[in-house]
Amino acid sequence: MTPRPSGDPDIGERIRARRQLRGWSVRFAASRAGISHATWSRIERGRQAADNRFTLADIAAALDCAPAELTGVAVPAADRDVVAAHAYVHAIRQALVDVDLTEPAVPSSTPVTELARTITLVDTLRQACDYAGAARLIPALLRDLHAAAAGPQRQTAVRLLCDVTFIASSVLRNLGRPADAWLGAERCRDAAAASGDPALLGYAAYARACAATGCGSYQRGLTLAERAVDELRAHPGRAGVTEVLGSLLLICALACRGSGRPDDSRAWSAEAAELAAHTGETSTMGLYFGPTNVSIWRIGIEADGGDPDLAAAIAGGTDPAALPVGFRQVFYYADTARALARLRGRDREAIRFLLTAERLAPQHVHTSALTRETTRTLLDRSNRSAGGTELRGLAERLQVTA
Repeated sequence: MTPRPSGDPDIGERIRARRQLRGWSVRFAASRAGISHATWSRIERGRQAADNRFTLADIAAALDCAPAELTGVAVPAADRDVVAAHAYVHAIRQALVDVDLTEPAVPSSTPVTELARTITLVDTLRQACDYAGAARLIPALLRDLHAAAAGPQRQTAVRLLCDVTFIASSVLRNLGRPADAWLGAERCRDAAAASGDPALLGYAAYARACAATGCGSYQRGLTLAERAVDELRAHPGRAGVTEVLGSLLLICALACRGSGRPDDSRAWSAEAAELAAHTGETSTMGLYFGPTNVSIWRIGIEADGGDPDLAAAIAGGTDPAALPVGFRQVFYYADTARALARLRGRDREAIRFLLTAERLAPQHVHTSALTRETTRTLLDRSNRSAGGTELRGLAERLQVTA
């Protein structure tokens, strides 16, 4: 096997280093995580893919760290857009710290109508997974909206600020910065509270629940989402409430599975599917709640929840093209690839799905630690007839070695 450069440790190496730092045996560490010592050992040695977010969260909790500390932040030097996206993270974080609605803002002369047009552009970039393009515009937009919220158009400005902080949280989470995503979600909550709109409060709760689960805090994410579901049920018929409610049901399903409650998870998914059958495909608030998105969420949950056969079956009956946005389609292809890579004889399909995901959203794929792990595992198993030059090319672009 070709050794990985010492400056770029893989997930298994990071896990081993943290365990050894504490002086723990594999058996003791695995018992803290609630997994078998054989599974822990295989992950440490790179013999089992560390591309299951629920297992990673359990291991991180056992080692008293965040999952992101085990996965690292993937920044392939060859992808200049990904490098640029990460270069803007500090500016976004600093702007989020500064835009406190309880504090005075630096005056801005930019009209609110112009800021609204810029937000439309930023969200279009996010939905296309152009994180570099979106990240470049977010810091100034946050500050301008903060200033506008102190003026005569406060209500319009705080609603727009809710949108931008939500987008900022989403971009940061997908760049592998879950703690920064939590800060964005907190600012989204502040703006939603200032608006007093129940749909925006649910929208912000969804952002917070997503950020919490991104940090591996599944119980916290579930608590936030369940509370918001109960609150939204009191506002039936209000614009945006149904679609936000459906999205919250999905994050409840994910958080339940991450908390080790598969039956509850499937109950939440079933409720979301029933609601989606009523709404049909929607684009409200950029959430794209509907039957297709419910299926995409279920694929990811089952892939991580230990039933890759079911994940692959759901994928077989789902047409991702029903959603006209890359930021949901890429999850369909990447999560299905992870499921297929765990099934015997499905490596060729997994590779094809990974390559499709990369064509759709290269910045997303090149930043995804889970995709890197799946690719590494496929590369380990491959030979010329199975993997071929396409898999090796993908591994090179992700800077992954066997």
